[in-house]
Amino acid sequence: MSTDSHAKTIIGSIEYVEVAGVKDIPAKIDTGADSSAIWVSNINMEEDGTLSFSLFGQKSPFYTGKVLKTTDYKAKIIRSSHGDTQVRYRVILPLKLGGKSFDTTFTLANRSRNNFPILIGRRTIKGEFLVDTSKNTVERKQSSAASKLNQELKENPQRFHRKYIERKETR
Repeated sequence: MSTDSHAKTIIGSIEYVEVAGVKDIPAKIDTGADSSAIWVSNINMEEDGTLSFSLFGQKSPFYTGKVLKTTDYKAKIIRSSHGDTQVRYRVILPLKLGGKSFDTTFTLANRSRNNFPILIGRRTIKGEFLVDTSKNTVERKQSSAASKLNQELKENPQRFHRKYIERKETR
């Protein structure tokens, strides 16, 4: 048990955040991830070494088209949970999470295929937040593929089991 007298803010595993003035963005809080990542598009390196990018992509409801520019960036090698590596830029952006505002480091990534456009890793929350997985400010939507699977399961559990579970176990 910790004897730290500093009161930590309790957050859920999914929270609405504000980044660089863009509000109400659903973010996944991932204590298994070391660093935080944000979906960006239009990454460009200008001749003078200025890095420019836009938050999110054109298909995102959070995309504004605004171009952010910085000369304060670094590169980082990111290793996924699958063991794949990728080189990404790392920048500092203002973040509001759990009622607290602070600057934090994000790696810039194409998260268009992810459920959440922002992932908040443990370096961002360390020492300031506690994650309560039963508490979320964002309702998680079930994907259409999951909905179809569950409908198929409901209609005929035995056929579902033979099709997806037994077949996988015999491989």
